[in-house]
Amino acid sequence: MARNWLGTLLPYVLLTLVSITPTQSQAQTCSPNDLVSRTNQVYTTCNVFPSLNSYFYWSFFPSTNVTNIAFRKSSASASNWVAWAINPTGKKMAGSQAIVAFRHSNGSVLAYTSPVAGYGTKLEEGSLSFGVTDVTAEFSGGEMVVFATLSLTGGLLSTNHLWQEGPVTGDVPQAHSFGAANLGAVGTIDFQTGATSVGGGSGSNTKKKNVHGVLNAVSWGVLMPMGAMVARYLKVFQVANPAWFYLHAGTQTMAYGVGVAGWATGISLGKDSGITRTKHRDIGIALFALGTLQLFALLLRPKPDHKLRFYWNIYHHTIGYTVIVLSIVNVYEGLDILDPEKKWKRIYTGTLIFLGAVALTLLLYTFGSVTF
Repeated sequence: MARNWLGTLLPYVLLTLVSITPTQSQAQTCSPNDLVSRTNQVYTTCNVFPSLNSYFYWSFFPSTNVTNIAFRKSSASASNWVAWAINPTGKKMAGSQAIVAFRHSNGSVLAYTSPVAGYGTKLEEGSLSFGVTDVTAEFSGGEMVVFATLSLTGGLLSTNHLWQEGPVTGDVPQAHSFGAANLGAVGTIDFQTGATSVGGGSGSNTKKKNVHGVLNAVSWGVLMPMGAMVARYLKVFQVANPAWFYLHAGTQTMAYGVGVAGWATGISLGKDSGITRTKHRDIGIALFALGTLQLFALLLRPKPDHKLRFYWNIYHHTIGYTVIVLSIVNVYEGLDILDPEKKWKRIYTGTLIFLGAVALTLLLYTFGSVTF
């Protein structure tokens, strides 16, 4: 009975697997005639971009250096902009020559050219350094397609190109995410030969951003609060004296050292990318300055019976708690900028909850003995 049931079911299982396989493969391929029904044009070359669910089609006419292009973004949102750009100066957004499209709040689809002078751009409309005509776009079925005709100079026939998407607020394009998919949306293209490559511009920066994030989350965001907990709660136990002080000083000094490394990495990132994250940067500078003050305060610490010790304690505790609060705020600010997988923000939040639970337990246990 079981064999008869399996024999009956097996053909349907195989048929299902066979029918699924082409669909998966098709999602990773494109054909030059994909857009014939929309433009009555067959492009000579098409490429699947490995990030942002994007495809690129073109036909090149060597006698005139004219190129007809189409940029297709599947899984597109009606509240997002999309763009394809050329940048002969590097694999970055600043300095690129972009073609942008998004769905206006009135329902129409806007498509226009936009020179990107810097990272503070709102993708304003403007002329490009080469001729562009017939710029149009259409949005339907969750897919945006942008069309244009380019008149390229010799130096642009083999160049860097980028593609991107980001949110639109009040019919104004906003900054795109800095997740791995967005940072990887760059490559090279040769319109004459059809050769393309992907990546090469953001890998090292992505690694540096991850290092920056880990260093700062561990130092300012975890070690600093732990060092404060050691001083606040362990010093009430006679058995922990003077070990608590050396543990506290060691933890905070290590946190400061690792934090300075993370801070320096952030400065380097800002110089390399040209992007200014004002709030994140300013908090980072404040943390570096306050952390340095705390380090010097350790060297100038009065003896316990000195008349200035009371005022030193106020200064030391105020700066310390300020550093902890700013550290946590800036770690979350950095996570929003880096935009990693959501699990990393949950992991950091869980770490803070754990440290908070430990602090609360110690507070209840040492209630009446802890000085703030």
